Amino acid sequence: MVKNKKKTSVLWSEEEVKLLRRLFPSGRAMEIAEQTGRSLAAVKQKACVKGIKTEKDRPWSDNEVELLKKLYKKLKAREIAEQLGRTIGALREKARRLGLQKKSFILWSSKELDILKRLYFTENSQLIAEKIGRSIGAVRCKANKIGLKKQNARVRWSKQEDTLLRKLFPDNTVREIAGQIGRSVSGVTGRAYALRLKKEGLYPVWSKKELNLLKKLYPSRTAQEIADQIGRAVYATRVRLAKLGLKKRKSKTKS
Repeated sequence: MVKNKKKTSVLWSEEEVKLLRRLFPSGRAMEIAEQTGRSLAAVKQKACVKGIKTEKDRPWSDNEVELLKKLYKKLKAREIAEQLGRTIGALREKARRLGLQKKSFILWSSKELDILKRLYFTENSQLIAEKIGRSIGAVRCKANKIGLKKQNARVRWSKQEDTLLRKLFPDNTVREIAGQIGRSVSGVTGRAYALRLKKEGLYPVWSKKELNLLKKLYPSRTAQEIADQIGRAVYATRVRLAKLGLKKRKSKTKS
């Protein structure tokens, strides 16, 4: 009999890999971890295995630099980024290093304001800045000027919100649900976990093998190390440890 063949990680689904390829290059590893229920380390490891790199790892060609210089004062950063296949953040950083400057003040269009109002309560400022083609500081400043204020992250979930979350969770992405409820992506992910809501590829039930491995490793490993080996989020691992009543033994020191 062949022993010690234990499956210690949950396989990535096709949808998760697609999400990884779409978001990782722009430095949104944490967002991927939140949406998939995996640890940040697991996300980075999978990206490494798949050969997916962030924009900062890809050098700029001479042609890209010339095109950037040519277009920077004529077009919005978002439009240039689309032509070059770069993120707006990477484009702005390269422009800064090249000493390129735009006009200090450009009026906000009605389209930009609509995007800001629509996304401000469910997305972070960096993502909104990417979509609009403005700096993060400009997005936050404009939001403040027009009276947009994000809800306190600690506001309790109402029964109506919980009911809607249960209804939407099986057939919608976390981001779509966040938009409908008016909560952040991380807030929806955390609440779904607290309510034990499950869908394929997200928060799978703990198997006996995983629980046995958890019990075996915990006395000598940290929650982070165990999460990486099992393929679970650190938070999920800590919650499971608490539910099982597992505690590390305090080492006795001789006086």
